[in-house]
Order: sequence, then structure tokens, then C-alpha cells
Amino acid sequence: MQEKKVALQVVEEALKELETPKGSILSAIQKLQRASSIVGDEEKRLWCSIQLGDATYAGPLKDLTDFLLEHQEPSASEYQEGLSMHIKALVKLGLVHEIHFTNEELNIKLDNSGGGYANIGFIEERYTDLVRQKKGNDGTYYKNPLNNHLNFVKKKAHELASNLYRQLKFSGTVRNCFDLLKDAVDDKLLDLNPVISEQLMLAFKSVSSSKEEEWSQALTTCRRLIEALADQIYPATNDMGNGRSLGKTQYVNRIWAFMDSSIESKSNKELAKTHVDFLGSWLEKINKLSNKGVHAELGQLEATKAVFHTYLMIADVLEYLEGKQESNDKPDINLATIDELEALLGVNRNIAKEIFKHRIKEGSLDCDSLAKIAGVGPKAIQKAKQEFIIED
Repeated sequence: MQEKKVALQVVEEALKELETPKGSILSAIQKLQRASSIVGDEEKRLWCSIQLGDATYAGPLKDLTDFLLEHQEPSASEYQEGLSMHIKALVKLGLVHEIHFTNEELNIKLDNSGGGYANIGFIEERYTDLVRQKKGNDGTYYKNPLNNHLNFVKKKAHELASNLYRQLKFSGTVRNCFDLLKDAVDDKLLDLNPVISEQLMLAFKSVSSSKEEEWSQALTTCRRLIEALADQIYPATNDMGNGRSLGKTQYVNRIWAFMDSSIESKSNKELAKTHVDFLGSWLEKINKLSNKGVHAELGQLEATKAVFHTYLMIADVLEYLEGKQESNDKPDINLATIDELEALLGVNRNIAKEIFKHRIKEGSLDCDSLAKIAGVGPKAIQKAKQEFIIED
């Protein structure tokens, strides 16, 4: 974690150099190389080494540009054989075409008057000297090619540094957040029904596969496990629920009925039920396409969305299932959800949000701090004492 923090600081410094008119490209490249080394980003580290004129890489790349200059009108066999030899030498060093030696960069560095594969600091110095002397060239290096070279490297370095910055600043945020959700759902579902939990974990595994048949299988698995979940939380009945049949095949209706009976907040109830309706109808549509053999529309993205939606929906179901199964003991107001605050205090959604935000800001709630929140009157305070554990 400390290494990541250091690397983030260094790459921020690199970006500052690149975004400051008088910043040093050499310094920025050195900082980017250091940050890349810290986090083990070999692609970026090698690119920086090339810009810094490391002979291990710059030499073979210079040989390639010399070869290209000599064969501007190549005969097919001679050219291809020579080109292949140079590319193999670069690959052996760990350099990758379109990463370390793009066609655009090769064209820039083909021009020796622009510095070629010399150290970027040397190129900066030559350009600065020509500008200071108000000369177009010194007989070897020319201002415009040098400037083009510097602009290219600066732009590319900024792109790589920005990319590394995003990786470090937000590294795995979505992935880690989903991992937290997935782990929590898997654990709770294992307690509720190990068979359903196993199906969901297998569906998640299937969408990572490169095999199309496994993507289709993941979709089918999602539908089946939702049916099984409905059987678990709201068994089939001949009764009707708000005009909806709750029979064996109406699994979406039964989850909908569970939500209807479990969620106290009207706004959250409608949102959760809409989510269930959407997922149910979406999976049914996918299932019909699958049965018809329309595989072209059943790609990995569709399968992945199905699994993610399923995890999100089940997370909601399990949350409210837990709430339903809890004892009637008073909940702690400092652990209450927005739904609980809204329902148990009898306040509207916006006031519940303000209470929730105030609790986060202050660290806890008591009757005095609760009374200071706009919209919370004596009636809500009284309800807080009745419905929650709260300090006077």
C-alpha cells in the first residue's frame, strides 16, 4: 500500500512537469519511469527507458530505423527478411510493436535531425539552444524536427502518466467494490441455500470463459437460480398478490411479493420491485432467444450483465430477508439504513438522507444532535426514542 502511495505521488509530479509550460520532459519521463518501476508496470518502464536513450533498447531501435531508411523502396523478399530479423531482436528484448515502437514514433525518430533515439534530455537541450540563439538549425539538428519530436514524446508521456495515475488512484475500485458485494452475497447465500450459492458462483465463473456455450449456460443458470431463490423465500401458492399470480412458474411475481411484504419504505419498495421485474423479463427474453438458437445475440457482454444484475438483485433480497428474520429488538440508530430512518421515524426521504449524512459527518447521533437537523421535530425525536436505541 505504501509503494502505491509513493508511486502515485511520483506520477502526480510527472504530470505536473508535463502540464507546466516550462516543465522538463526529461524530469517527467524519469519520474514516470520510477513510478512504473515501483508498481511493476514493465510496458511503461521500457518506453521510458527508450526515451532516456538506454542503449539496450535505443541501439536496436536505431538499427531498425536505419534499415527502414535504407529500404524505402524495398524488394519484397529482402525487405521482409530484414524487417523480420529486426523485429525478432526487439521482441527478444521485451519490446512490443504498437507499444514500444509504434509506426508514428518510428516516423518521428527516423529523422536524425530531430534527435532520433537520443536521450530526450539531450533533445530538449538542442531545441532550447536553437530557440535561445534564434537559429533554425546547427547543421545537425533542426528546430522544427526537434520540436515535433518533443511534442510527440510529451503527448505520449502524458497519456501514459495519466493512465498510470488512474490505475493507481482508482485501482480496482469497481472490481474491489464488486468483490465485496460478491463475497457478501456468496457467504449469505451459502448459509441460506448452498445449491443456489454454488450455481451463482459457477455462473460468474462461466462469463469469464472464452467459450460461447458457457456464456449461454451462465444465462440459463441465472434464470434457474432465481427460480430456486423464489422457492426459498416465497414458496408457490394459489393465492394472488396484488393481482399477480404466485404459482410455481411465476417466480418473478413471488420475489416481487416478498419485496412487497419486506420493505417498509414505499420508494425503496417500488425501486426494488422494478429491478426484479426488469431482471425477470430480461432473462425471459434471453431465454427465449437461446431456445430459438439465436446465439449471435447471446454474447459475453449479455451474459456478464445477467450475472451482475443477478448479484445485485440477490443482494437486495438477502438484505431484506435478513431484516425480516431479525428479532424485534430495537435497532441502533447509528447503524440504521436510510430506509429504516425514513420508515421508523416517519419522515420523508430527503430528511432521512440528511439524518444519514449528519450521522456520517458527526460520527454518531443522539437526541440533541438529531433535534438540530432541519425537518426533525419533537414527533420524530419521540419516535426515535420508541423505535431506536439512541442516547438522550
